[in-house]
Amino acid sequence: MRNNRAMTVVPHRVAVLALDGVVALDLGTPAQVLGAARTDDRTPLYAVTTCTAGGRPIRSTAGFQVLPDHGLDLLATADTVIVPGIHAGPPLDDGTVADEVATALRAAHDRGARIMSICTGAFVLAAAGLLDGRPATTHWAYASRFRRLHPDVRLDPEVLFVDDGRVLTSAGVAAGVDLCLHVIRTDHGSAVANRAARRCVVPPWRDGGQAQYIERPVPRVAETGTAATREWARQRLHEPVTLRELAGHARMSVRTFTRRFRSETGLSPAQWLLQQRTEHARVLLETTDLSVDRVARDAGFGTTAALRQHFHTRVGVSPTAYRRTFRAPAAR
Repeated sequence: MRNNRAMTVVPHRVAVLALDGVVALDLGTPAQVLGAARTDDRTPLYAVTTCTAGGRPIRSTAGFQVLPDHGLDLLATADTVIVPGIHAGPPLDDGTVADEVATALRAAHDRGARIMSICTGAFVLAAAGLLDGRPATTHWAYASRFRRLHPDVRLDPEVLFVDDGRVLTSAGVAAGVDLCLHVIRTDHGSAVANRAARRCVVPPWRDGGQAQYIERPVPRVAETGTAATREWARQRLHEPVTLRELAGHARMSVRTFTRRFRSETGLSPAQWLLQQRTEHARVLLETTDLSVDRVARDAGFGTTAALRQHFHTRVGVSPTAYRRTFRAPAAR
């Protein structure tokens, strides 16, 4: 919240609930990524604090203990609760979680807090009954176990994250970064999220529906050759760039370029261009007063109808509805 006269910011309160065997990277991701979200005058937009059941020390997967400053009472005042992944314990073994943890999570959800999980933290939310009947995701390697323990959850192990309103889940490891950036973008707009991503030195945006597991070898240095062409294409999103033009810029045949492009990005050139154009349209809708027709042209969709179709498919709302929702947070 912001007081327009005093220009003060009340940070969004985030409670990270860590269980024994917490994945160290998952534990640090919310504080690092959400902590990088700042106003133009560098005021933090989120206050991230860690808690455990009883405020007790717990073990991490990285060979150190976590000494929290808070117990489960922190969840009673948090605006958002995040459960990082774990590598051991009852949630993974038998689908249960301590009663005090389940009760605190359900109470936070019932009073309106946003609930999130990273990686196998989804097992905790499911054990607390917060995912029944909902779409959700977790690390692909745990999908079979999750389905066996929680058959009532609509699990999709192919995506990076799932936003189901006040309950959000992400896949493993780096997907937690994507989910946190998505939350920043939802709360405050693309400009703030992009600055946070730059501060964390990570890509500013990966679509939640992008596949989380692409089985392919890491390209050898000699085979990596589309980065410069991707940057060239980003500067020409308003133009009808063809696959042959992309391959020509990279000085490759169309077949070789397509193969290397997919090996480096996990997407076809056409899919990647559509993703970049959609993101550019989002920024224009948030940060400018350009008409939707002009946004469609500047983002490379050509017509308003094409923009509406692709935007609704990827973002879930029309360009006009998106602008109404996100212009105010972006302006703040």
